[in-house]
Amino acid sequence: MNRKAEPRVLCSRCILPGTFPGISFDEEGVCNYCRREESALSRYSEKKAAQLLKMDHLIRSVQGRASGYDLIMAYSGGKDSSYTLKLLRERYGVRILALTFDNHFVSTRSWENIHKVVDALGLDHLTFRPGWPVMKALFSLTAARDIFPRPTLLRASSICTACIGLVKSITLKVALELSIPLVAFGWSPGQAPLQSGIMKNNPSFVRENQRSFKGALPDALAGLLEPCFLPASYYEGYKDRFPYNIHPLAFFDYREEAIRKELESLGWVPPEDTDTNSTNCLLNALANEEHQKRHGFHPYVQEIAGMVRQGVMTREEGLAKIYPPQDPAQVAWARKKLELIPEIQ
Repeated sequence: MNRKAEPRVLCSRCILPGTFPGISFDEEGVCNYCRREESALSRYSEKKAAQLLKMDHLIRSVQGRASGYDLIMAYSGGKDSSYTLKLLRERYGVRILALTFDNHFVSTRSWENIHKVVDALGLDHLTFRPGWPVMKALFSLTAARDIFPRPTLLRASSICTACIGLVKSITLKVALELSIPLVAFGWSPGQAPLQSGIMKNNPSFVRENQRSFKGALPDALAGLLEPCFLPASYYEGYKDRFPYNIHPLAFFDYREEAIRKELESLGWVPPEDTDTNSTNCLLNALANEEHQKRHGFHPYVQEIAGMVRQGVMTREEGLAKIYPPQDPAQVAWARKKLELIPEIQ
């Protein structure tokens, strides 16, 4: 059911709106989420430095340990994942396998960026492209309604949750099959909190997550997507191979302007046909719009609000990312590609 639009009331410190679940404001107009994090943020720099040392040690401990790759990177071609690849390659010199999940909505410019970046860094690269009928069915379903638990939708739209779930599963599956000890993601500091920036994959936890994901899908669609998930035999046969996940951007200075300048040296060029929260995906504008209609808040607002609190983004920059309307042409293009019924104006 769509929520009725409410007047926009924003936290005076971050950018969370009054429509965000569980929010309240004090007499200064500061939200309870900001107040709750004040103590943790006072120790943020110290904790970030400690976690960076921990990641340095982890990477060094696996580097060159086996004859294959040290690390597999889920590589979308966007700004953050491109910068993460550059950082990992140049800081550590690790042997990286870049893996791109082609969801049929990667912009043409992003494909050009992907090829430029992996070639400039001298990396091996795999692309996994599920068939269009199954991806069309998945994205049509999640565009129409929410199928995942409500807590997951505080940080991502139903469409993005489905896509990222497949990305994580496929990347982990390849890591297990090739005995790769580290899996890296190019998530922003707002997407990957410090406490989850380094995490050992637990077979039981992964099994339960995959069971929950498949259980949210219609049986026929889950069957078509089965090759994307871990077979039951992997949880025992490969249990000693389960890798660490790392999210490097949680531990390094993050400034979008500086990152874009760094990427110029690799030939990376910002796409002009994506929304304000993506530099690779042509489906994101539709995902954002549908989420806002159903829930009354932007699916990226919690991520961006966290980055504003951390000081890695100004409040003005955050507002510019979240509150402009979605581009109607981008939304219409995605709806047409998915053959969704046009909205009645």
